[in-house]
Amino acid sequence: MELDMAGDAALVTASSSGLGRASARALAREGVNVVMNGRDADRLESAVEDVQKDAASDATVVGEAADLTDPDDIESLVERPVEEFGGLDHLVTSAGGPPSGPFSETTDEDWYEAFDLLVMSVVRTVRAAEEHLKAGGGGTIVTIASGSVKEAIDGLVLSNSVRMGVIGLEKTLSKEFAPEVRANAVLPGSHETSRIEELVEQGVERGEYDSYEEGIEEWGEGIPTGGVGDPMHLGRTVAFLSSPQSGYVNGAAVPIDGGSSASNL
Repeated sequence: MELDMAGDAALVTASSSGLGRASARALAREGVNVVMNGRDADRLESAVEDVQKDAASDATVVGEAADLTDPDDIESLVERPVEEFGGLDHLVTSAGGPPSGPFSETTDEDWYEAFDLLVMSVVRTVRAAEEHLKAGGGGTIVTIASGSVKEAIDGLVLSNSVRMGVIGLEKTLSKEFAPEVRANAVLPGSHETSRIEELVEQGVERGEYDSYEEGIEEWGEGIPTGGVGDPMHLGRTVAFLSSPQSGYVNGAAVPIDGGSSASNL
């Protein structure tokens, strides 16, 4: 399917690795000019080079280092695609996860930091991007959240609780920004990102798995499609939701989890 996005401009936050990087790659393959983002400038530069090599011949990929908890950084980040490509058509928001742990071990500071990282980063980015997204008459916002908003995950009280605010925001924006801008979310389950790779390798070192392959297989047990997801599964869905081909999809929260969720809705 042709997604009809060539020449558009996109900003993908927290995209130097993981699902954000896969989303940037999927967009660039469709000919979209992409601004990638991360806090570590060296890591970001490497990611930009990698995605640019895989991009369509007419797509340009650049990087902008920024801390998503810094309002001034966010303002500069949103201006980068406007300065580089003349506008902003698509915003994909992503952020790292807050620390794990049970409720009894979390502090007020933990809660405020999680809210700032997961919710306020999106609020501030959307606020800065709103005018640009509306200017073209066909802008999109896709928020990468987590399957934890459908089913709480043991030991992740911060993610389980705070990410719900992002989904409430996304649903509200889908009404307030329409018809100029559509807003949707994706809810990833287990994907073979650097985070899971790290956890599996640590398990191998502790003797929990005999090999990396065994660890990944165990992570994928019970997933109906047969294992842990490839990040590009999610990346391609993000590209589709950003494209005109999904023009009647608005306000949705789409699970990308291989069918592992037991939730009916």
